[in-house]
Amino acid sequence: MSVAIAVLAYALGLLIGIVGALVKLEGSVLSRSIMNGYTTLVRAVPELILILILYYAGTATLNQLLEGAGFSAMAINGFAAAVLVLGFVQGAYSTEVLRAAIQAIPLGQIEAAKAYGMSPWLMFRRVTLPAMLPYAIPGLANLWLIVTKDTALIAVVGYTELALATRQAAGNTKMYFTFFLSAGLIYLIITLVSQRMFGILESHVRRGQRRLT
Repeated sequence: MSVAIAVLAYALGLLIGIVGALVKLEGSVLSRSIMNGYTTLVRAVPELILILILYYAGTATLNQLLEGAGFSAMAINGFAAAVLVLGFVQGAYSTEVLRAAIQAIPLGQIEAAKAYGMSPWLMFRRVTLPAMLPYAIPGLANLWLIVTKDTALIAVVGYTELALATRQAAGNTKMYFTFFLSAGLIYLIITLVSQRMFGILESHVRRGQRRLT
């Protein structure tokens, strides 16, 4: 469950990050102001507090809207809430990583694509995305490792994932060292495998580039 939450939240954060980066770079004054406020707020407030606010306040607001529209209140699925909350938080960090990566692209490449008459989508797919990935992947790899650890924060709202299951098992058996050490090893394995996969991906997107010695 922890891995599933991390994967979906990371994907949602990437989607928000792509949109947010493009808005910050090419959006209107109003849209840029909204996006700046979003990224500043999320990065300024501790993630644990954000999770509590978004989970409880978001659930209460949704139920009030449903009741105001004549519908009955509904129970929010813990898994979906975890993905949405962590994805919302990840989106702010992804926005800044991707914005910086896009700005690192030599301006001449973008100008050449526009001169050829490429549409915005074609230019993003054929020029911007391949050129930005070498700059973005190290930061995105760090965000993935962060979100795998942040899944442990979901335990505060009562959803059972690795951290909460570990605490419950340790409390029931009094074998605290065994269970918490096992959980730590699981997180370590996830980290090592992730580093290997991102290393392969980075080597792939940097193929053909001269390496610094």
